[in-house]
Amino acid sequence: MIVAIDGPAGAGKSTVARAVADRIGAAYLDTGAMYRALTLAALRRGLDPEDAGAVAELAAATSIELEPEADGALRVRVDDEDVTAAIRDAEVTASVSAVAAHGPVRERMVARQREILTRGGWVADGRDIGTTVAPDAEVKVFLTATLEARATRRADELGPDADRADVYEAVRVRDRLDTTRAESPLRRADDAHVIDSTDMSADEVVEAVIALAELAAETGERA
Repeated sequence: MIVAIDGPAGAGKSTVARAVADRIGAAYLDTGAMYRALTLAALRRGLDPEDAGAVAELAAATSIELEPEADGALRVRVDDEDVTAAIRDAEVTASVSAVAAHGPVRERMVARQREILTRGGWVADGRDIGTTVAPDAEVKVFLTATLEARATRRADELGPDADRADVYEAVRVRDRLDTTRAESPLRRADDAHVIDSTDMSADEVVEAVIALAELAAETGERA
């Protein structure tokens, strides 16, 4: 079974996807981490994130590995280097939308993601899982929340030193970039279940997604 969870920045996709994967005994695929890993590699090489050709060439030559761990965490490696923490740096966060918007880059990443998803059961989160990467997923969820709620969550993740006005603006800009890019823009799949997490706890969202997965497993049909 594939459970696809899409949605905008700060909606809680990664938190929910990890928990759902653990509960249903599936592997977790963080597609956003793959784009972040490539962005980190590009920045380290002094490449302009806006240079589609250079970044696409780098994507073809770079090994990006996602290693699920026993505790549900996900270790990310670029050319055998552990970059799990480094891909969350502010510089990477500011540049990842530009990298992810390039068509040639997305083609390579989507091909890798599709290949991964052919092996076993997965819970995958991203922005184009249900629409592009796994359009036949048994369960599709579009997880969203108000901009204010998502910016607050992102600021809380960054810690007390985060400038909340700057975080709000960063999330707003990320929304615009994700929804207007030419290749695989963020949008809800027609058959996706919309879950608004604005006033829900992470546990409540997890339970809602698990209920959909259980229904799909029982009926043998898409939930």
